[in-house]
Amino acid sequence: MWKPRQAREGLHFKTVDHFPGSDSAVALLALISSVLLCASASAHDAPAGWTYDIECCSGLDCYQAPASDVKETRDGYLLSTGELIPYSDRRIRPSRDEFFHECKPGGMTGSLRSLCLYVPNRGL
Repeated sequence: MWKPRQAREGLHFKTVDHFPGSDSAVALLALISSVLLCASASAHDAPAGWTYDIECCSGLDCYQAPASDVKETRDGYLLSTGELIPYSDRRIRPSRDEFFHECKPGGMTGSLRSLCLYVPNRGL
């Protein structure tokens, strides 16, 4: 009859079926994972419920901008950071509500480079 090598040679190993605290660590990891997944699933949504384009937002880049952050000039949209986005720029998208929405890397409002700018319809 065949026996494992350890049994044939008289070697015995203590097996550990359970590490102290491992159940709570697994539960905590599952909780954190589910929170992150839920947050990233809704992070593409504007406060009004519409979804930002995937090219503009990787989950935390876009936000509703205060009206004072965007000025319409003859050359384009001037942002509070000093960035000028020309009217013909491909980063300009139609907003699906009455607000401007800016998309900047990491959602950093002070970033000098915008990924996209959502512009409300002015009836033009």
